[in-house]
Formats: sequence, C-alpha cells, structure tokens
Amino acid sequence: MVKVGDEFIVRIETLNHQAQGIARIDGYVVFVDYALPDELLKIRIIEAKKEYGRAEIVEIVEKNPHRKKPECPVYYECGGCHLMHASYNYQLEIKKMLVEDAFKRIGKLSPKINPVIGMENPFRYRNKVQFPVGKDKNGIKIGFYKKMTHEIVPTSFCLIQHEDSDKVIEAMARIIKKYEIEVYNENLHTGVLRHIMVRRSFAFDEMMILLVCTKVPDRIEDIKNELVSTFPNLKSLYVNINNKKTNVILGEKDILIWGSPNIKDKIGNLLFEISPKSFFQVNTIQTEKLYNQVVKFLKEVGGKIIFDLYSGIGTISMFVSPFCEKVYAIEIVKEAVEDAKKSSLKNGITNVEFILADAEKEIQKLIKKGIVPDTVILDPPRKGCEKELLESLIATKVKNIIYVSCNPSTLARDAKIMADGGYEVIEVQPVDMFSQTYHVENVTLFRKRE
Repeated sequence: MVKVGDEFIVRIETLNHQAQGIARIDGYVVFVDYALPDELLKIRIIEAKKEYGRAEIVEIVEKNPHRKKPECPVYYECGGCHLMHASYNYQLEIKKMLVEDAFKRIGKLSPKINPVIGMENPFRYRNKVQFPVGKDKNGIKIGFYKKMTHEIVPTSFCLIQHEDSDKVIEAMARIIKKYEIEVYNENLHTGVLRHIMVRRSFAFDEMMILLVCTKVPDRIEDIKNELVSTFPNLKSLYVNINNKKTNVILGEKDILIWGSPNIKDKIGNLLFEISPKSFFQVNTIQTEKLYNQVVKFLKEVGGKIIFDLYSGIGTISMFVSPFCEKVYAIEIVKEAVEDAKKSSLKNGITNVEFILADAEKEIQKLIKKGIVPDTVILDPPRKGCEKELLESLIATKVKNIIYVSCNPSTLARDAKIMADGGYEVIEVQPVDMFSQTYHVENVTLFRKRE
C-alpha cells in the first residue's frame, strides 16, 4: 500500500488537465507536480488517497529534453504558473495534447484540432493582476498564494504581469508601512487592506488601481496622494468594499477615490472602456488573434443575424459587427452592458444591440419575435454553458455555433451535449492566452448536421 513519505522510481506517462505528470505504481495513479512526459523520476508521496496519490520530485533520473530552468525565482513556490519548467514551444504542444485529451476523455470526440497559436514573447502579457496582502512575523507580505493554499509567497515582480504591476507592489509596501495601514488577517477576519488589483492598458499608457478593503482606509487621502505622485499614468483609483468572511476577492461596492471611472484599451482598431469589474481578456495581444479566429469561422459559415451570448463588454460583438447585418449581444452583468454601450458609441458601431438579460430566456423571447440567428457565438465563463441554454440552442436548430472557451474540460462536456443534439464539431483552434500556465483558450466551430 502506498503511504505518505514512500519513495519510488516511476516513468511519467502523460499529463493531466492541470499539467501534473501521471505515473502508476502497481496500477495506483500518482500525480507528480512539475513532471514532464517520458521522464524517469524518483518521487516522494506527499498525499495518499484511496483513488490516487500526489508526489513531489526527489530526483530527475532521465529528463525530458524540453525541460529548462524557470526564469522566475519563486516559480516552485508560487501557484500562478505551471509550465515554466518547459520550453515555450513544448508548452504549446502540451496544451494541444490537453485539448485533445479533454475531447476524447470527456466528450468522446476526436475533432480536428489545430496547432496552438502562440506568442512572440510569452512574458509580461497580463493586463490585470490581483495581489493578496498579509502579514506575518517577518512583516507585510504582498505576492501570490502558494499552490493549493492561502499562504502568501512574497514577490517584488511577476514575469507574466505588466512591469507597472511590479512598481505598484513596491509602492504599496512602502505606503502600508508609512501610514500604518492595517492589513487583513484572513483567520481572524480583522484588518482593512485585503487585496491590490491593478489593471494596465497595453494600447494606452493608462493604469487603474483598486484597493480591496473591509472599509475605506482612514488615510485614504494620503494613500491617494502618494499613488498619484508616484504614477503619472494612474487614471483611476478605487476602493472596493469587501467586509465578508469569504474567499471571493471583490465585494459588491466600488468607490471611485480619484480620477476617471474607466481606463481605455484597444483590440485591433476597436476602443474599449474598462471599469473595475469589466470582463476584458487578460492578454490583450493574443485577444486580437483569438477574435480574428472567431471572424474567420464566421466568414466561413456566413450569417446575417448573430446572437452573442455571455457578451461581456461587447468585445466579440463589436469585432464581428462588420461581417453581419445585426448582432444581438446578451449579458446578465449590468456594468458590463453599460460599458459595452459606451464603447460601441465611441467606435461608431450601430448594428449591435446590447441586451441586459439571462441568455436562455432572452433567446426564446427574440425567436418568438421572429428574430432567428444564423450563427450563435458563445463565450461563457470557465464553468461553461448551462445545460438548459445548450438545450434551448439545440431546440432552435441554429445552423452554426462558434464557442469560445477558456476551459477544455467544460468545452468538451458541452461539445458532447451539442453532438448528442445533432451538431458536428468542425474544427478547434487553440490560442495561447495564458503563457507559462496550463490554461488554454479555444475557438470551436459547430455545425448542425443535415
């Protein structure tokens, strides 16, 4: 029987959906952090459950030729990245493999899956970051959570964030100390400052800082003055109020302390207004490639009337608007719809109607009015689509569905529902939106079988 502390020599067969190596000890499955396929490793068991175990690497006996030294000094402590120990081209191969595995294992499907569209520079790409703030006997800690814990790994920089985020860490550490700002204690539910969120435009030299607090800090005016004087490109400073005992980062209330309510960014030639809670793809550079793939599929299938469900701040809706007569963009988050309307006006787009509603209910209303889509675009959150929504789409017998997904597992699950409902998976195009991690975005084209 495998026990915690036991050591074994194993061969890594493949990777699971979280990019952990999979090995077997007399049939018992063990997941090995930071392993690569085909490696021969000496491992130590760190968790032993009935169904599976987890292990750490003690020694690399035979290494994968694509293994490399991670560029980040806290890579093996921080839980933010998962594949920095592999060369970038091999990361792309791994991601394609993960997509293929999800479709076969979960969807029972083997569609055409293209090579992953990668980045020219797979670092410093994120336009949004959230830093937890804490304190221990060594002082204030700002950084990221250690893998599978809420223990903060302090860091002064992050190689996948914009460089301005590093400067914000440095400035806030100084400000917290100078003004004796009480940081949040998660265990005792005491203190004020919980998280620091930074949004940074890539197309414009604009930055938003949002301080997540249990209340507005007493020295907020001093904090504002320090940040404004330190960062000439700071356009918005908010305090978000979250006084609940919860792991959810943001509370419901945003208070604008200084500056503009929004910052601007661009995707292609389109301008977007971004507020604190706006959903905006974190990798601005790759987003254009992602949306170009949506346009490519749309051009292939054609269509005058488009439904864009889970439309967020209207990025995809506006991107595809030149290639159809009318887009009905349906989103349930009020702030996102308001941002979308502002952006469409600034971009001079007149053929997109933004609707604040539950997608499943709204598509039924539109169809009853005689508004039937030629193509539906889906861009749901990581949990994927509600089964009821997919069943509603299947019932409409819409010809084409373009599904944008950031989670291969839920995409494959939903693809099986679509396949059982009479749709064929024509093509899957993965795009690397999250370099150095196991996450991968996919654009999938479904077509109704004749």
